[in-house]
Parts: sequence; C-alpha cells; structure tokens
Amino acid sequence: MNGKVFLLEDDASICGMVKVALEMNGLSFRAFPTLRAFTDALAEDRPDVALLDIMLPDGSGLDALKFVKNNYPEVSCVMLSALSKEEDKVNGLNLGADDYIAKPFSVLELTARVNARLRTRQRKAVISAGNVTLDTDAFACEIDGNAVALNRKEYELLKYLMENHGKVLSREKLLTAVWGYDAGETRTLDNHVARLRKLGVKIETVFGVGYKL
Repeated sequence: MNGKVFLLEDDASICGMVKVALEMNGLSFRAFPTLRAFTDALAEDRPDVALLDIMLPDGSGLDALKFVKNNYPEVSCVMLSALSKEEDKVNGLNLGADDYIAKPFSVLELTARVNARLRTRQRKAVISAGNVTLDTDAFACEIDGNAVALNRKEYELLKYLMENHGKVLSREKLLTAVWGYDAGETRTLDNHVARLRKLGVKIETVFGVGYKL
C-alpha cells in the first residue's frame, strides 16, 4: 500500500526503527525532531498520516495535532506517547487524534494502524460539495458534471474549501492552509477565488472575514 508518513519524534532510535518498518511496507517516510521543523514542512508538503510524539524539545505534540487539524484536516493523526493513562488517551482523541499508541509499541502494530488509516483515506478519495466533485487520487475536478483543469493552488484552495463546506474561513486561515503564510498580501487569494467562481464554484464572500463554500 502506497502512502506518505510524517513522524514528529526527537528520539533518533525510534525514528530509525519506524523508518525501517514503514519503508519495508512501501511507505514514504520523513522524520522531524522538532515542532518547528514539522510545521515548516507542512507548508511545502502534506502526508497522508502524521505520527506525533507528545513530549518534544520545543513544545507538545498536542500543539502539532491542533495545528494539523485546524489547517490540514484531511491528514490522519496518530499520537505516539509514553503518556499511557486513560485520561491522556482521551485528551488526545478529544483534540482530534485519529488513533493513540502508547510507548513502547510494536512496529508491527504501528504499521498495521498506519495502513488502517491509509485505507480509510482511500475510501475518502472522492469528495463532493455542492456542484463540485474532486478525485484526490487522480487530481481531477468536475463542476456541474464537466471536467475542469485547475492549477495546483486552485486545486488546493478548492479542496480545503470543500473539506470545510459551510464554514466561514478567514483569509488568514486560507493563506496558511494553501500558501503557508497567514499575513500580508491577500490579492493572490482573491484572484484564485475569482478564477474558481468563473468556473462555476459557488464561493460566498463574508465581508470583513473571508470566504465560505
């Protein structure tokens, strides 16, 4: 099964063990020792599954979890932690984690759980909202049943709006999710919205805030 996994973990021995296990199962893998390195990488690339240690040198994996779910809700998050009490697990799951694995863990179990998250994602490869359908595996878009060609940023913006269908999204949140920054010039965003509207996507302007699909 193909898939991309990011690991946020400052223990090099755990990173090495997980890397070997996942790559033997055909999965792409990248490891990050700090919260900052992890969030910076997300601005450039998105994993299918993020494995998040809780105790980090520059913060908490729970902060990473909230960041991912607020900005990239399509990414599955699995917590990896030595904090194994029931309340710790409940806290992580309540914050949006898709799974929670206590340390020490078996790499066989970890691989099986990652594959389970990937199967769930594959079932969600086609998403629809209103008159728009996206096939996220084929990078394909249909509007009113007609195939439409989008550039990468148009596609990512539309996908994020669809994943948050009905929600009002601030310009800052959209800029962070699609372009990786949250302040400054918003003309790029507005131009992309105008282009999607011309193609028939029903995007509403919420004055003083942002946009809503």
